[in-house]
Amino acid sequence: MTWLETVRTAYDAILTRRMRSTLTTLGILIGIAAVMLTVGLGQGAQARVASQINALGSNLLIVSPGSATAVGGVRGGRGSATTLTTADAAVLADRQVVPDVAAVAPVTTASQNVVANGQNWTTTVIGTTPQWPSVRARTEAAGRFFTPSEMSSGAPVAVIGSTTAQQLFGLRSPVGQALSVGGVPFTVIGELNTAGSTVGGDQDDQVVIPATTFADDFSAGGTSVSSIYLEARDQQDLSAAYQEATNAMLTSHAVTAATADFQVNSQESLVQTATSTARTLTVLLAGIAAISLLVGGIGVMNIMLVSVTERVREIGLRKALGATPAVILRQFLTEASLLGLVGGVLGVALGLVGAMVLPQFLGQPVSVSAAAALGALAVSLVIGIVAGVYPANRAARLAPIDALRSE
Repeated sequence: MTWLETVRTAYDAILTRRMRSTLTTLGILIGIAAVMLTVGLGQGAQARVASQINALGSNLLIVSPGSATAVGGVRGGRGSATTLTTADAAVLADRQVVPDVAAVAPVTTASQNVVANGQNWTTTVIGTTPQWPSVRARTEAAGRFFTPSEMSSGAPVAVIGSTTAQQLFGLRSPVGQALSVGGVPFTVIGELNTAGSTVGGDQDDQVVIPATTFADDFSAGGTSVSSIYLEARDQQDLSAAYQEATNAMLTSHAVTAATADFQVNSQESLVQTATSTARTLTVLLAGIAAISLLVGGIGVMNIMLVSVTERVREIGLRKALGATPAVILRQFLTEASLLGLVGGVLGVALGLVGAMVLPQFLGQPVSVSAAAALGALAVSLVIGIVAGVYPANRAARLAPIDALRSE
């Protein structure tokens, strides 16, 4: 018997038992689709988190303050202390000390009520330097950012995010309009391009003003800053910049690594932490979904065992007519493989449809690659083969006389 005849015979045998074959392939179909979608959701989440972190800035390093200890020994969370100052930013901006850092932007933040155009809105006010757009990879949709001269003079100028602009000015251009921040008058000189929501919150709902203006109007001339953003010269220098910034801060604060009152985080470490968590969750969910694949494989084995029992006389007749045990083995393995393959093809199709439909309901991207689809097909085929080995071997070992005598 040729391979073509074997496949045709296996196809006819499957069609003869349509309902049973359909229910058998259903288990593999559901298993393949479930694994594809869970892995796709996990990969989509990893890609989304990575893009959100990268949207914070190009080759970004973030220096955060340490934790404060209250009376009674109660320690606050990291960032609760005021251990960073403008002097630290000046040290980090020194190319002799930190040669692999391209730009530095100290940031001080506060929540303030802003009023303009008869509307009011509560948003985040950021006091920073002219280097902020470069460090945070932000551009202006309209107008401009404030200049070093405006920074040094403490000019009452502001650049606002698109969300803030929409809440206060609607469809009107905010550039040139008057704006009151915490009762202090400002002039809007620019509107930032949309950056969307990231792990740091809505990057479009903010008012950015010169650090000197912020210090005069909202922090009584203080020199403390909330955090310091650093931009490495390029991706390859990110690790070197991290080490240089850490050493510079340790020296400046006269502390050791064990007693450091600050923390330096890089995009790379943030991405690794976030993707590691997402990967662990993906493996867990995929493992749970894979259980249905195991159930599908057991279903294939069950249907093939039943098929062997029902077709004992057919097997005996084939052997009496000259079919060798290898031919019988090949026959039943082909049937099991077809069941697995059909279930896999339908499962991949369902997974691809789900990858297109689910994001519209979940608001979460589903990433399904061609390699994942081909891998799913290969797994379904292997499941069919493995599940069919025992039934096929059992059929091949039947003696012709005993099989023909069977009722």
